[in-house]
Amino acid sequence: MSDAEKTVSTEATIDAPVKAAVKSKKSKRSVPYGQLHVQATFNNTIVSFTDRSGGVLTASSAGACGFRGSKKGTAYAAQVAAEKAATLAKQQYGIVKVDAFITGVGQGREAAVRALLGLDIAVESIKDMTGIPHGGCRPKKARRV
Repeated sequence: MSDAEKTVSTEATIDAPVKAAVKSKKSKRSVPYGQLHVQATFNNTIVSFTDRSGGVLTASSAGACGFRGSKKGTAYAAQVAAEKAATLAKQQYGIVKVDAFITGVGQGREAAVRALLGLDIAVESIKDMTGIPHGGCRPKKARRV
């Protein structure tokens, strides 16, 4: 191969301007009636808004709202997390009524549901889904003396 064959043309070809693909505007999904799931543990509170079939619309937690350490388990942190998730659900999906499903034994159980009252979201029913031990926990080993 000669040197002339090795060189590649560096001239840029100028084409018509490339247009970005036009995306069709996504229609807003309206979910007026949904479910509120609150998982309140001693260390954190997680709040989720779902549609009737359980598909998550919005979610928030005390940790996501900026609380750290033992402050995540407080009732105030649960209230802030519930308000954040509820405002998003109301703005994006138009939620008006919810059924509340609460799991866990933390301080945020009641605070998360009460936070919805200030945002004009009606709570139709409240159901406690906390697991109950049916056989109890395993007893301690017998003490050897």
